[in-house]
Order: sequence, then C-alpha cells, then structure tokens
Amino acid sequence: MFAVDVWMASAWHWMVALGTGAALGFFGGVFGIGGGVIAIPLLVLAYGMDQPLAQGTALVMMVPNLLIAWWRYHRITPAPWPRVLGIGALGTLTTWFMARWATALPPDTLRLMFCAFLAWVGWSMWRAQRPVTPAQGEPIGRLNPRYIPLVGVLGGSSMGLMGIGGGLLATPLLTGWFGLRQAMAQSLALALVAPSAVMALGTYAQAHRVDWQMGLPMALAGTLTVSSGVALATRLPERTLRRNFALMLMGTSVWMAVWPWLQRALTLGR
Repeated sequence: MFAVDVWMASAWHWMVALGTGAALGFFGGVFGIGGGVIAIPLLVLAYGMDQPLAQGTALVMMVPNLLIAWWRYHRITPAPWPRVLGIGALGTLTTWFMARWATALPPDTLRLMFCAFLAWVGWSMWRAQRPVTPAQGEPIGRLNPRYIPLVGVLGGSSMGLMGIGGGLLATPLLTGWFGLRQAMAQSLALALVAPSAVMALGTYAQAHRVDWQMGLPMALAGTLTVSSGVALATRLPERTLRRNFALMLMGTSVWMAVWPWLQRALTLGR
C-alpha cells in the first residue's frame, strides 16, 4: 500500500509538472519572451519555492529552448564567429561569477532584486516601440563593433543573478548602441544567452538550487507547446498583447514583493 501511495504521488507530481511546463511554453511563445519570466514567479508564488531554487529550476526549462532557438537562428542569420565566441565567452564567465554570488544571497534579498528587475522589464515593455532598423545593407554602427563582446558582461550579469534577462538587455543594446539589424542582434543575443544559461544552470545545480523532478518534465512539455503559442501570437494584436503582458509583469513584481509580509501578518493574526 505504501508503494502504491508513493507511485501515485510521483505520478501526480509529474502530471502537475508537465501541465505547468506546457502552459509556460505556450505562454512564452504567445508573449515572445523567455519562459523564465513567467516560470520564476509561478514557482515562488504557487509552489512555495524560495527565490534561488525557483531561478535554478526555471533554468532547466529554459536551457533546451534557448539552445534550439540559437541553433535555428544561427542557421537563418549567421553571425560572424569572432563576435559569437567573444560575446558568448564574456557572457558565460560573467554568468559564473554572478550566479555564485546569487546562490549565496539571502532568498528574500534575491527575491526583492528579482521583483525590481521584473517591474523594470514590464515598464520597458509598456513604453517600448517597435525598433526601426535598416531593411537592407550592412548595419550602421554607432559604436565600434569591436566592443560588441562587452555586451556579454551585462547580459551575463542578468543571467547569473536573476536567471533571466540576458536577451532582454542584449538585443536593445546591440540595435541601439551598435546599429545592428534586429535579426542579427537577436542572433548574437542568443549566442550570449544560450551558453550563459547552461553555465547558470550548472552553478545553481552545484549549489543544490535546482528541483530536477519539477524542472525536467517542465522542460519536456514546454518544448512541445511553444510553437503553438507563437502561432497564436501571430493572430493577436501585438500592441495589446505586449501591454497586457507588461501590466501582468508589473503586478506580479508587486505581489511577489508583498506576499511574504502578508503571509506573516496573517499568521500572526491567527
């Protein structure tokens, strides 16, 4: 009887994780943004994980999606290998340093930092306009392209500390500071984020900040539903979609920030 109960509990756990991963992959595709932005708040608020564990577990889902995306993007819009290796190496090294620091921070401190970052992402999406980039010809650089690998330091810092945001930071920097076309900027951003996510996952796992039983089925299910989300996104008004998502991010950041204090207040009031 005990063995049956254990099997049923394990099966239920996998079903919940698969359903969660499928939903995260779908909505990540709909909103055109990394699944970690949705996954980390969900793991904290709905599953009661502390911030470092939620970030490490979300990386399990993100890594395969990012690697596949980078491979596909590089085939369509190949970036020069010196830039790919430069931005990837600096981003990965920075990720390692920042992830080691993040796993040593008090969970409440890391959670508040993540809330602030989430609010900034939401506000940026609310205000953002579609970038205007050259349709043809070579990109018009504003800064010397030799400094492009330095973008890896900023993107790697975000990946290591927050578990998300490398591409959110890198893409606008590459288009705004260096004048790269959007497709090339996204290709280089993925060259930064994909290896950085692998490094971040390894560092969080070494610090025992990953729930593999939750993360692996989420990763499997997410890869199966992200394409459906993308297909739906193409039929929805982009401006309305992004504004609603931005509001959701800003609201979630506030909820994540105040929820622990609400819990404590409710507990003391009993």
